Amino acid sequence: MSAFIPADAVGILDSPEDVLSTLHADGSRRWLYPTPSTGRFWRRRLLVGWGLIAFFVALPIVKIGGRPAVLLDVAAREFTFFGFTFYPTDTFFLMLLGIALLVSVALLTALLGRVWCGWGCPQTVYLEFLYRPVERFIEGPEHVRARRDAGGWTLDKAWRKAAKWGVYVVVSAFLAHTFTAYVVGWERLIGWMTGPPTEHWPYFVMATLTTGLVLFDFGIFREQMCTITCPYARFQSVLLDPDSLIVSYDPARGEPRAKRGKKALAAEAAGEAPPLGDCIDCAACVRTCPTGIDIRDGLQMECIACTQCIDACDAIMDRLDLRRGLIRYTSERALEGAPTRVVRGRTVAYGLLLLAVGTVFTIALATRQPYDVDLGRAVGDPFVELADGTVANRFRLRVRNQTATDGSVRLDLLAPEGGTLRVGAVQPVPVASRAMARVEGFLVVPEAAFGGDAQTPAVVRLTFADGSTRDVPFTLLGPSR
Repeated sequence: MSAFIPADAVGILDSPEDVLSTLHADGSRRWLYPTPSTGRFWRRRLLVGWGLIAFFVALPIVKIGGRPAVLLDVAAREFTFFGFTFYPTDTFFLMLLGIALLVSVALLTALLGRVWCGWGCPQTVYLEFLYRPVERFIEGPEHVRARRDAGGWTLDKAWRKAAKWGVYVVVSAFLAHTFTAYVVGWERLIGWMTGPPTEHWPYFVMATLTTGLVLFDFGIFREQMCTITCPYARFQSVLLDPDSLIVSYDPARGEPRAKRGKKALAAEAAGEAPPLGDCIDCAACVRTCPTGIDIRDGLQMECIACTQCIDACDAIMDRLDLRRGLIRYTSERALEGAPTRVVRGRTVAYGLLLLAVGTVFTIALATRQPYDVDLGRAVGDPFVELADGTVANRFRLRVRNQTATDGSVRLDLLAPEGGTLRVGAVQPVPVASRAMARVEGFLVVPEAAFGGDAQTPAVVRLTFADGSTRDVPFTLLGPSR
């Protein structure tokens, strides 16, 4: 099969100047035609991949507590994750979530290398188990596609390309709408889709642009997202260490390599020929690599640990009656003959930090108040002296109901004595579920409450629908006599 695929097509570097498998020395695109190797790891990745696709699609559909499992409503500034809704005021929780995500990536990489890239990243999952299978089904095997693409346009080539891109558009539109559902929710999205375009033209513009971006990514840009754009590949040099799990070729076993078959191997085993390494230089690992690298050149930035080279090499080893594992999951330390250490300084540090962040997050979430309150001074004059000898301070109150049920709040002035609280709304003020109520009013106290100072403390009691109360301090300003 490989005889029909030019070396340039499968990503074998033509010269030392070709430093990226997806680019020529002049910067032009090198198109890849990776041949799938359907071995044991591929079958496991297929199950994981389609499970993740179902999971990605279901997240904005499945509801927990009446809301989608994940909803990133940027317009309303509400971020829902598995039943918990966070707001811009929840900066502490959002900070902890960000730290936990970064530490998790560092810990996962230190232990399992780039397992996320090869097994869980949507870029890999959708490209390898959705877009490329569609391409193979319509346009045929890799060697046929490479030969057809190298030739001129024919009717056969035209209808296959048109059919492929037609399916790509449909799939990309579905993925784009799924992505949009993470931001607006499926119910609202379906309402927009079934309504007149003139009423929701921003949605149609966004959906069209998103569809185009998805189509460009998976139809054209492809593996370059991993090798050129994604920063994670650059981070791996500091996140990996000699004990991290990697996909690697074993040079001690494979070298020196030479092209040969079963008869030559049998002669070597019988001592009739000088022994060589187990690698027969068939380049199967290169032809199957989705980023076009040669795993035998050592650990490389472009390797996404997809295990395709393992399956390809294992198939060759089985055919030649050689032991599997010439390319395998291992570590740099194991390749040097030393045992791999799972428990080491960085993994312990990452684990303890993640445990600490998780503990703080859990405690903070468990003790989170059902109502978020912000009492402050309203815009305008700091105080007003009234004709009856009292002093009025204007305030504004924002109350966010963070529960799943409608509630209310009542305001009372506890201190100083003789003061009154006046609001324009009817008390108690209703606060709908996961909504914010805004109240403005005046705190009116006798001038004697200041005692000659320019300010005096006040306490406003908030009584909520569930019977709980919260006393909020407020500094009253007045005349200095």
